[in-house]
Amino acid sequence: MPQKIDFNLIYALNLLLEEGSVGGAAEKMNLSAPAMSRILGRIRHQFDDPIMVRAGKNLVPTPRALALKRQLSDIIEQATALIAPTESFDPQGLERTFTIRANDIFIGALAGGLLETLREMAPLSSLKFIAESDTDDDALRMGKVDLVIGSSRNWHPEIKTQSLFASTFQALVRRGHPIIDQVTPETLTHYPHISVSRRGRTQGPIDDALRDLGLQRNVALTLPGFHSAMMLTMKSDFILPLPRHVLQGVSSVSLPLVEIELPLALESVFIVQAWHPRLDRDPAHQWLRQTIKDFFLRRE
Repeated sequence: MPQKIDFNLIYALNLLLEEGSVGGAAEKMNLSAPAMSRILGRIRHQFDDPIMVRAGKNLVPTPRALALKRQLSDIIEQATALIAPTESFDPQGLERTFTIRANDIFIGALAGGLLETLREMAPLSSLKFIAESDTDDDALRMGKVDLVIGSSRNWHPEIKTQSLFASTFQALVRRGHPIIDQVTPETLTHYPHISVSRRGRTQGPIDDALRDLGLQRNVALTLPGFHSAMMLTMKSDFILPLPRHVLQGVSSVSLPLVEIELPLALESVFIVQAWHPRLDRDPAHQWLRQTIKDFFLRRE
């Protein structure tokens, strides 16, 4: 069975050999001479060697101690490097693929800008976006995903989160839709709505706001993704509510769709990035999170 190593003894041995005396090593370690003598006893037991022996009034190292001395500085330097924080991180030399989970429109709207920033700051790294899932927490825990970007929700207690920005709901309708010039809470209930939810939810902030006004909308269709919802909206009288940050990506594409403001008092949607705590102090992951945070700050 391998012998357990006490690295405090390694450090103390290095000081003893550098100082050549118990008193000098004790001063460096802020210990009394008797305490340092006891540590020397433990070192002798650890290495099964006298280590330092009396020669007149001085202590001299044994051949075994001299052989150890040549290795001690390297061992201490390596051990210190293991526990010392990284002084600087240079993304220019980073070779890593970061896996980020987000919804499809969000990816289309934002990946381009993030990729451009990434190419400039970390030319050897890349982003891999994957679709949202009901098991985001598990994916973070298992290391399948580095980061999840989406609306805030009840994450497991250990998952770390950081707020990125707040968004509100607007809606898309086809060009020529009769509601365009007469958008009111009442007219919103005259046409069928599409709900986009990977969990199949049909109710949300819009329904709460309408209910406060004694109104109820007709959610005639629920879809898991935004792309199929937009394709159907272009060819029907459906109303497609979407978060404002998603619409920013849609507006950059020439689609026969028109944005309309929802005349309702709606709560904001808070977008966060979430990660597992094992990556919290990883310099590369810290850089990624800060890069994404800065990216959204510039867009505000």
